[in-house]
Amino acid sequence: MRILVVADIHANWPALEVVLQEPHDVCLCLGDLVDYGLDPAPCVEWVRQHATHAVRGNHDHGAAQNVFVQGKAGFKYLTGVTRAITRERLRPDQLRYLGRLPVSKTVTLNDSRFLLVHASPRDPLDEYAPADVEFWTRRLQHIDVEVVCIGHTHHPYVLTVGEKLVINPGSVGQPRDGDPRASYAVLEDYKVELKRVEYPVEKTIATILQSELSAADQEMLCEVFRRGQSALLNGHRGN
Repeated sequence: MRILVVADIHANWPALEVVLQEPHDVCLCLGDLVDYGLDPAPCVEWVRQHATHAVRGNHDHGAAQNVFVQGKAGFKYLTGVTRAITRERLRPDQLRYLGRLPVSKTVTLNDSRFLLVHASPRDPLDEYAPADVEFWTRRLQHIDVEVVCIGHTHHPYVLTVGEKLVINPGSVGQPRDGDPRASYAVLEDYKVELKRVEYPVEKTIATILQSELSAADQEMLCEVFRRGQSALLNGHRGN
């Protein structure tokens, strides 16, 4: 069984469309379908119709519940300026879908138990979980699964923690590790491959430039997508 693991799509349909060309039997989606990018509807609809299992991210929760975000800088600021557009571009049933996604899910695939969460087992929506074995050793106490799949950090990694495997596929739609290519993971026969793929980022940029965002906000967002990070946003994790 070939398992495609994706996270942090962030309404970047051109990126998701390319990632989905990866052959797979099962797709696991680890949340944050929306915000930042401005093509939320096709991303939500694809996950809704085709992902085998999906969980809710903090941005999915915020968009569904119409949580007002007012940040003065960084990614929290960009969340605030794109949230209203996200909600305008989603139908009520799509917003309900986001709000009804589980915050965690345990599934069995190929006789292995998987825990799916967006952030961490302790705090499924918001905790930032680094690629640190000591951190994960504490978090995985009393977690009775073989594989834990998380997103949220926008940085891909794979860790072996005791007899457990931790997989973070990185971000499909908004990488933040200096590599702007879409990031995802493929798991087959208990072997994980972290993969990167180029996508037509200018299509993502064009959608931003055609939006009602201010010129300064458009510039900031475009820089993030083109560079896979932003000098303007350094030090502002936000997620």
